[in-house]
Amino acid sequence: METKQNTSQEIDLRELFVLLGGVVQKVYRFIENIFKRIFHVIMLFLKFIRVHFVKFIVTMVIGVILGSYLDSKTSPVYRSSMIIEPNFNSVQQLYNNIEFYNQLARQKENIALAEAFKISEEDAKHINGIKIESFSDKTQRIKQFSEFISELDSISQKQVDYKDYLENFNDINAKFHKIEIEAALPEIAKKCQKAIVKSIENNEYFTLQKEINDRNIAVKDSVVTQQQKEILKLQEFYKKIKILEAQKPEGVTNINLAENQIENQVEIELLKQARKLKDERVEINNEKANTKNTINIISEFPFKGALANDFLRKKIILVPLVFIVFLFFVLALIELNKFIVNYDHKKIEI
Repeated sequence: METKQNTSQEIDLRELFVLLGGVVQKVYRFIENIFKRIFHVIMLFLKFIRVHFVKFIVTMVIGVILGSYLDSKTSPVYRSSMIIEPNFNSVQQLYNNIEFYNQLARQKENIALAEAFKISEEDAKHINGIKIESFSDKTQRIKQFSEFISELDSISQKQVDYKDYLENFNDINAKFHKIEIEAALPEIAKKCQKAIVKSIENNEYFTLQKEINDRNIAVKDSVVTQQQKEILKLQEFYKKIKILEAQKPEGVTNINLAENQIENQVEIELLKQARKLKDERVEINNEKANTKNTINIISEFPFKGALANDFLRKKIILVPLVFIVFLFFVLALIELNKFIVNYDHKKIEI
């Protein structure tokens, strides 16, 4: 019985190995066919390039010549950027304004653009475009996340993590933003700076928000000032008590450890409160500085913009590239047409 059982197990193992070997062989052939097809496609592509190599070279030379000519006739483009920090939820309005200005520049609505920027129509003609984008790094986002979490209650804090915050983070949530102007004259952007900022500061809603914010800061400032005065009075009061205790006659001994301990605790608490009020004063001063304007300008437009020398903006690069791609598709369509004609001819012969 044991011999028959062992023989049966050996047969089962052989069948299993044969089955596994067949599967491995099929997988190997499948992978081999994939590589063969990839190699075949690469060779067809190289053959196609070899056949039409001269055409591609001639097309590239023509593109370089035409691109050089267009570059010589094209006016230089100067790029200027400004970093700002919007306050009072004015970011969305700022983005809308910049988009409006950009549309005017693209459509060459020079009169309307000149009125918006308070510049001459001649200067407005030289503006090619204006855009805005968020300006933030990982450190700033982590800091903003910490500030966001601190404003939530304990239950909400558990339901929000940094990954969720980043998924919902967009340009509007960023603290800093970069406004960029491209123009044919280097000094145009500086002339537009004041009008861009004033377009937000003159808004009635944001003006009201700033007034309310200034009043709230003034109230907090007065409260902290009053508390500091009261703390100072209490400290002076306890100093006077200590002086009176020290001036008692030498023969009088009145030692009360409990009272001395309470007095020391009160003085320590007064020092803590004084330090806390000092920190609050620093926060109020920072808030005053940060909200002094509706738009804080971190970095102004330079007096002269930098020459935009982007690689793909050069016609000497762009034109040959476009010509070569166009020629490739035309030749590919011709080859495809030949294949279809031959394929139909073979079908007819059958």
